[in-house]
Amino acid sequence: MADPQTLNETLQSQIGEQDGAREKLLRLCRQNKLAVVSAVVILLILLMAVFAPLIAPYGEAEQDALNRLQPPSAEHWFGTDELGRDVFSRVLYGSRLSLAIGILPSIVSLAIGILAGLLAGYFGGWLDYIIMRIADVMLSIPSLLLAMVVMYTLGSSTVNLFVALSMVGWASVARVVRSQTLSIKESEYVEAARSIGVSRWTIMRRHILPNCIPSLIVLFTLNVPSAILSESSLSFLGIGAQPPAASWGLIVNQAKQFLFTQPWLCLAPCVAIMIVVLAFNFLGDGLRDVLDPYRKNQ
Repeated sequence: MADPQTLNETLQSQIGEQDGAREKLLRLCRQNKLAVVSAVVILLILLMAVFAPLIAPYGEAEQDALNRLQPPSAEHWFGTDELGRDVFSRVLYGSRLSLAIGILPSIVSLAIGILAGLLAGYFGGWLDYIIMRIADVMLSIPSLLLAMVVMYTLGSSTVNLFVALSMVGWASVARVVRSQTLSIKESEYVEAARSIGVSRWTIMRRHILPNCIPSLIVLFTLNVPSAILSESSLSFLGIGAQPPAASWGLIVNQAKQFLFTQPWLCLAPCVAIMIVVLAFNFLGDGLRDVLDPYRKNQ
């Protein structure tokens, strides 16, 4: 049977962690209204992407040859494209692919970076040297150029776009996790866990990784807009998402020939990209101000 004092201390620590998280959330709401508004905007856009089939007045590829290149109106809020497709519906459906390609590769690159950073920081030695030199090479190459090389090598498809964007973002995460691992592994509680025979993997999973979560949350909110911009750039260049799929970059690519005659075709997806990227950046800045202990002390 467990010691009552130990149970009491465990319960108090859990309550303290919940109070700390609640305090950080309240501080974010008080100090950075822009971050809160950005979080609401992101939530609304995610809901619109999920329920696009219910919100969109027309189908993703539904064509109306009699209403080609129509300007914005009550029937077609953002006008129609060269095939008579409703641009508003296309933007709604395109948000699903653009957000998925922005979020899922960021999660994959985050997982790869966490594993590489933990291994490099905790074990050190030759493993640290090899991982960090690979990370240096990855960071020395512009991410968009590296993604283009991968796409040209593997071919233009949505799956290859996921693979390309997952490969270009892990190096910065690995460096952050490694630096925090180097400082945390020398802490007294880690030394105590090591002295009583706790395994290395348990120490990394239960004692080091949780202390890296605040920085990882900020990195994730800043990596997502970068991935969305990369997807839009690759699709605009014709090596990203391919028709008949709809993504914001692909819509801009198909509408660029009408830029000076029907500018609304490019305006709608470009504004959508701008809003999402700004919202994630503002949210990331707000979370960094709240979760970074150095900024909090200042």
